[in-house]
Amino acid sequence: MASEADILAPGGAQPGTYYGCGLPYLSIENCPGKIIAIEGTDGIGRSTQIKLLREWLEVRGYGVVETGWTRSILMHPTIDLAKASNTLNKLTFVLLYAIDFADRLEKEIIPALKAGFIVLADRYIFTAIARARVRGVDRRWLRNLYDFAIVPHLVFYMKIGVDTLARRVLESRGMDFWESGMDMKLGDDIYDSFRTYQTKLLREYAALATEFNFRVVDARLPVNRIQQNLRSQIGAFLDAEPSARPTSTG
Repeated sequence: MASEADILAPGGAQPGTYYGCGLPYLSIENCPGKIIAIEGTDGIGRSTQIKLLREWLEVRGYGVVETGWTRSILMHPTIDLAKASNTLNKLTFVLLYAIDFADRLEKEIIPALKAGFIVLADRYIFTAIARARVRGVDRRWLRNLYDFAIVPHLVFYMKIGVDTLARRVLESRGMDFWESGMDMKLGDDIYDSFRTYQTKLLREYAALATEFNFRVVDARLPVNRIQQNLRSQIGAFLDAEPSARPTSTG
């Protein structure tokens, strides 16, 4: 049996390989595609950066596939229905998202990698792990659960402080039940619950960033500055990868 240090171990895990046993019926050997993930909590502009990156990469001639949380055709309606009741327990919460990821891995991510596409992931498994850890789910159990995932080639963490985050969320779409951790009974006031929950969540992200060597991006910067930073690092990575060639020259 693998030790805890071996489960999703960042040191020996090679990008483009399974963390553990993977999906035994799907070989991913010699896939030319790349997974680039952007991690971070809600309300920090991940989707905007993904959209801009896709446009930039496609202009450079790369084939691009986007994927993100709850975008599985199989699981999206189920997750929406389950969350609407505000009564999900923590393990059901975790398992629903794990199934969503597994479905997208099989039907979206692996086919794209085999075809040589770049997969832009609007959050990967790390957000699932961070949210579950905040809710007290066992670390080893989580790592075993997600050992079927593929090691991404690049992971960017959009880092932000809770004060800036709270202000942004209030100025945009407001706070909701799950993003505020109201299921954890952190308080009756959604604002106070949001700050307490997000503080705990950001602490988990910080720990994962250190453990898995995320590339940290300051999410407080203007959109164009963040995009320039991402393009610079991704461009350098792709230029250094002989297998990461554009799918067309036009």
